[in-house]
Amino acid sequence: MYLNLRLKYKMVVLTSLVLLAFSLGGISILQYAFHIYNKEIYRQSAQSLQVSSNSVEAELKKMEQLSFQFATDSYVQSYLLKLNETNANYDKFNLGNQLRLRLVDIGSVSKYVDSVHIFDLYDNEYASGKAIMTLTNQRLAEMKELANEEDGRPTWLPPVESDQTVLTTREIRNYLDFSFERMGTVGIRVDIQEIVQNLTQNLEEENTNFLIFDKNEEMIFSNNADVENIMPSRYQLNQDGYKIVKYKNERYFLTYSDANYLGWKYMILIPYNNLFTAISNAKTAVFITYLCLFIIVLILGLKFTGTITNPIESLNKKMKIVQTGNIENYDFDSSTMHLKDEAGEMHQNFEEMMKRINHLIAENYKKQLLIQEAEFQTLQAQVNPHFLYNTLESINWTAKIKGETKISQMAEALAFILRASINNADKFIPLKEELEIVDNLITIQSYRFEERLHFEKNIPAHYLQLLIPKSIIQPLVENSIRYGLEEIMGVCKIKITVTEKDNDLYISVEDNGAGMDPDYLMKVKQGVHEPKGTGIGLNNINERVKILFGDEYGIKIESEKEKGTIVTVKVPCGEEKDDVQSVVSR
Repeated sequence: MYLNLRLKYKMVVLTSLVLLAFSLGGISILQYAFHIYNKEIYRQSAQSLQVSSNSVEAELKKMEQLSFQFATDSYVQSYLLKLNETNANYDKFNLGNQLRLRLVDIGSVSKYVDSVHIFDLYDNEYASGKAIMTLTNQRLAEMKELANEEDGRPTWLPPVESDQTVLTTREIRNYLDFSFERMGTVGIRVDIQEIVQNLTQNLEEENTNFLIFDKNEEMIFSNNADVENIMPSRYQLNQDGYKIVKYKNERYFLTYSDANYLGWKYMILIPYNNLFTAISNAKTAVFITYLCLFIIVLILGLKFTGTITNPIESLNKKMKIVQTGNIENYDFDSSTMHLKDEAGEMHQNFEEMMKRINHLIAENYKKQLLIQEAEFQTLQAQVNPHFLYNTLESINWTAKIKGETKISQMAEALAFILRASINNADKFIPLKEELEIVDNLITIQSYRFEERLHFEKNIPAHYLQLLIPKSIIQPLVENSIRYGLEEIMGVCKIKITVTEKDNDLYISVEDNGAGMDPDYLMKVKQGVHEPKGTGIGLNNINERVKILFGDEYGIKIESEKEKGTIVTVKVPCGEEKDDVQSVVSR
């Protein structure tokens, strides 16, 4: 189908394929670049979260160190020891105030600390800080239970509905006498929201959700209540630090990091569309730009293709007009300015060719008119040969009556030659008839030159019925007499030989006359010599044979000075095929 398309559409298809290949290649490269860019965004996000989580953990670790200071402070331990031993309310009141003041001195009003709570063995609470609140019995029970499980090590409690702070707690053991007996419990309420807000400012984006989970997947912190129900165990998190997840029928970009110290899991949940809106817009812009460029270049390609194919199509239309036979009105766009490229040159060459053809047609028409006129004049001229032929017949009969044999024979021979020349109907005659004309010519010339002319024929009988072009032997014999016999003093021998080779007939006329020197022979072969007679003998025969049979046939001349001349005519052996071109029939 492609091979049968018009040239214009072939070029359009080729241009489209090239543009498509470049477009696909460019888009593939951009897609790969976007993929690498996305991977870099993922990696940077994961690294940012890792930095932020490390910063948060560093602050929480400070809170644990602060709880250790509260639990091991000698004043705090002495106050607790006295509070656990006394039953006097007044003493407990004074000791409680002193304990609270000591908490302030140690750091109950430090940054990110809302309040510090000390509980004695009887669960009496002594609190100090910026935002003191009474812990519920349930909260106190959980705190004591976890602290007891850790056996003096710090532990953390997640926020509850009544208290949105995280609580680090540990048991207070007796370090004064190194008995390490339990003296109470200390808990520090830490404002996790303030820590996250201060340390994760680089993660603050629209609709960005920051979440912290403890080891039991209890929510430690969340800045968005809509995603508090999300659990890390729902997703198969790997070591990459990022993943595209689906939550409530929406896609999110999840960045996660495990804490090195506390074992918590930090997560950032960002709506995918929010994060990659710019990239999606860039991709859309790139695709639209490529599409627009593709259309623009395709249109320009069509215009460019038209500059090549339109002149060719115009030339094709001209050729079709000429094909119909209208060779004069083919130039329908003659007012169009042709370019100087190959297509323009084709138009110019075609127009020059058509001008030449019209000129040749006009010349040929004139020649046909001249030929018709010449044929008419020939018909008129035949009147004189007929009158001469009739006169020769009268002379012949008069010579016979008077007994003049030579005159009668010469008249009969001349009449035969004249009658043969009058008959112009046949282009081909049998070899026998051509030889009869030659015999009559020799008869006339024998009476003129007598013993000086010796004529011989070496022709097998089976060649006599072969058809040959008319008047190709007689002029050769006349040339032998004119250029051979007339220019020497002795006897001139003329011999006609007919041979066959490779289905071709060779008719040779040989004489022992004066011959020709090499320079004159070359001029004769080239047809540039000055003949003594009419000048139509050899050239006329050669041209007629070549026209009838082709360039491989014609006359061959061999001659040497004082040694004579051999003229050979080569014609094919064959049958007459039609009225236009005939060949020799065997």
